[in-house]
Amino acid sequence: MSIKITYLKSSKAKSDANLVLFSNDKFNIKTLKRYLSVNEFSYINDLLKTSDLKKNLFLFDVSSKKKIVIISIKNNIKLSDIENLGAEFYGSVKGKKGGEYFLNSDTIVGNNENFLGHFLHGLKLKSYEFKKYKTKKEANIISINVIGNKNKPSVLNQLKFKSLEEGTFFARDLVSEPGNVLHPDEYANRLRSLKKIGLKVIVYDKKKLKSLGMHALLGVGQGSVRGSYLVTMEWNGTKNNSKPLAFVGKGVCFDTGGYSLKPARFMEDMTYDMAGSAAVVGLMKSLALRKAKINAVGVVGLVENMVSGNAQRPGDIVKSYSGKTIEVLNTDAEGRLVLADALTYTEKRYKPKFIVDLATLTGAIIVSLGSEYAGLFSNDDKLSNQILNAGEKVEEKVWRMPLHKNYDKLMNSKNADMQNINYVGGAGSTTAAQFLQRFIINKTPWAHLDIAGMAFSKYGGALNSGGATGFGVRLLNELIEENYE
Repeated sequence: MSIKITYLKSSKAKSDANLVLFSNDKFNIKTLKRYLSVNEFSYINDLLKTSDLKKNLFLFDVSSKKKIVIISIKNNIKLSDIENLGAEFYGSVKGKKGGEYFLNSDTIVGNNENFLGHFLHGLKLKSYEFKKYKTKKEANIISINVIGNKNKPSVLNQLKFKSLEEGTFFARDLVSEPGNVLHPDEYANRLRSLKKIGLKVIVYDKKKLKSLGMHALLGVGQGSVRGSYLVTMEWNGTKNNSKPLAFVGKGVCFDTGGYSLKPARFMEDMTYDMAGSAAVVGLMKSLALRKAKINAVGVVGLVENMVSGNAQRPGDIVKSYSGKTIEVLNTDAEGRLVLADALTYTEKRYKPKFIVDLATLTGAIIVSLGSEYAGLFSNDDKLSNQILNAGEKVEEKVWRMPLHKNYDKLMNSKNADMQNINYVGGAGSTTAAQFLQRFIINKTPWAHLDIAGMAFSKYGGALNSGGATGFGVRLLNELIEENYE
């Protein structure tokens, strides 16, 4: 389903056109009389008297051809709730005949600056569907004709919303692709295409990674016939030489678990194991499209964790880019190996202001937080609070989890500097984060987001219709806008 939005100069709609009107939180529609016929007003007013006014929206079929949607705007409504209203409106009209609506912006109540922009932004985010491989194509279009003179988004805000939508949709597209299409070779090629929007993209292949000493990352991908890569994407939005903001993502394009093989019913969803990298890529695309006035770098490790005669074995010991050695006791704890090299390289190469990494890292975080919050682990209170606040504002919520030196002993190895899994049991997400923290060598402010429960939704959420969510793109954009631009 695609959305077409047009801003019309005319302030009136045809008498038989579908209307979208806004009311106050009590659904008092007296102020809407001039937009409705006498019969329409009487019909809707009578129905509202016997309706549950706790709802946000009512859709009335006033004739066989005409629909009128009344949307309530609550007092002191938050921006995220405005976006949810747009998404709810989309859900109410999706699939209905007569997909053209005239939205009268003059009926918007309250002093919500840029209400319309956020409303339409939520609508468009909700409308995303991944139907690339459906042979029967649907040509359904919902047309929104905006009439009236109130609250039209500025050119700058339209660019902001459009860049966020494109970045989020790009992330969702990447996560939604099957593993036979988006393997590391193809992923690297798609990232090269981002050069055309102003990103500096460098792709490091196996040969280069081997010379750099990234054996932790390479070990994960050595069982695949596909390549393994580290890709850096640089956005230089300021002329000064300020330290960049760094974002690192886990890009395991498909994860069998390696020789520590996953059960079949857990393996089928493992095309989503690169969602952390997709969020980083979507963010970088968004920053470039809106020409963000900051310096930022995105770093993603792209591998495929397969079983073969050349695959990594449980008990293997690898030397990471940092020089620290890792005993690989479980080949299904592979994401942390990819991130280990990517984190140290990012810190050493770019000396950033901070590093935020994202990964579908542990099933344990889903046990802890379900699909409501991502797990946040950090060595820096200021950065943590900034991420928490940004998450609340855009409703990509995170919950801070503990890190403590006492957890380190659970990751210590008898045969190497550390092992990649805690076999004692318990604290699976924390020990994974504690492992990652060992690869922040110079005490750079760092935060790890375990998004295993947030990257994909089987049932849909407020701003997605099910499938890949693009979680992290809007969260990190808000972090940047609020604190660093």
